[in-house]
Amino acid sequence: MIPIDQFQSKTPHLLALLTKLVEVESPSTDKSAVDRLGTMIAQEMGRLGAVVTVETHADAGNNIVGRWANNSEENGILILCHMDTVFNLGTLAQRPVRIENGRFYGPGALDMKAGIAIALTALTVLKDSNDWPPRPITFLCTSDEEIGSQHSRALIESLATESTLVLCLEPALPDGAVKTARKGTGDIEITAYGVAAHAGGDHARGVNAIEELSHHILAVQRLTDYDRGTTVSIGHVRGGTRSNVIPDRAWALADVRIMDPAEADRLRTWTDQLQPVLKGARVAASLSLNRPPMPRDPQMAETFQRVQAIGQKIGLSLTEGSTGGASDANFVAPLGIPVLDGLGPAGEGAHAEQEYVTIASLPERTALLAAILTEW
Repeated sequence: MIPIDQFQSKTPHLLALLTKLVEVESPSTDKSAVDRLGTMIAQEMGRLGAVVTVETHADAGNNIVGRWANNSEENGILILCHMDTVFNLGTLAQRPVRIENGRFYGPGALDMKAGIAIALTALTVLKDSNDWPPRPITFLCTSDEEIGSQHSRALIESLATESTLVLCLEPALPDGAVKTARKGTGDIEITAYGVAAHAGGDHARGVNAIEELSHHILAVQRLTDYDRGTTVSIGHVRGGTRSNVIPDRAWALADVRIMDPAEADRLRTWTDQLQPVLKGARVAASLSLNRPPMPRDPQMAETFQRVQAIGQKIGLSLTEGSTGGASDANFVAPLGIPVLDGLGPAGEGAHAEQEYVTIASLPERTALLAAILTEW
């Protein structure tokens, strides 16, 4: 096992690599931009001796897979990162990379280009030290995590089923805790239908779709159950054309977060049984889940304890926590494959103007990843 101080000396390398990654802007919705970053990462993987494959997509960025087989018949370890960010092209010109008070600022630095820098640096150190892991290693960089992973989910699940362990390098919780529970995410969509009419001359004939929808907005909000870890929040509402026209259609979209998989059945029962309140109105609702929950089950607890013990061997005291946000690790959890998330750096402000990485956490997380790869 490589001592942690060897990784401390890699801090300048980590910062230079992170700068390089951040300065290739890669918004999820710009395929050519994401592919530019993917090409750079593929070259880095190839330099480290990986067999690199590119899963191409016409409507999204390509997914990059690096494999180190090691001539082993054992199941390997999958490292999981995403290349895309929520920031549009040109954000970097407004907020260029800067280092200040032990923090690295830059759009997409925390979520999650620092995770990519950590993975590439850990593999570099292992290669240079002739301490390459005994198990096969696969490094997957996806292109569309921030917009639902529709083009990468199947690949994530396929590679996970070939693995004995999946390590997701999303950022840690702000205090550095590893994420051992994430909520599943989805939406409830509600559409109300009424009867259009003149709001002044024919009011009695109309059926107001917005009024109908308002009853269900209040009802769906009440599906929130904090004890079960379930939240439902209306975030988008549309309806009507002009104030003097009784609207015949209105629509609302609610964000859904669940910790207990059984909660999906409760919410779906509500949508399936929804009935109109106003005479002459109609209503339809549906639940769609994008990512299943990643609960802290016995396997998750055991996986964390093993990694915690590995961390202790190199002088790191790991803690754990949960979050309402989801990641690609959520797709792995239902497969029964051991998975840990939040193994990336500490920091705060993901998706926001003040996004930053705590620089001191970069070599620590790099050392931890290298230790897990060699000791698992």
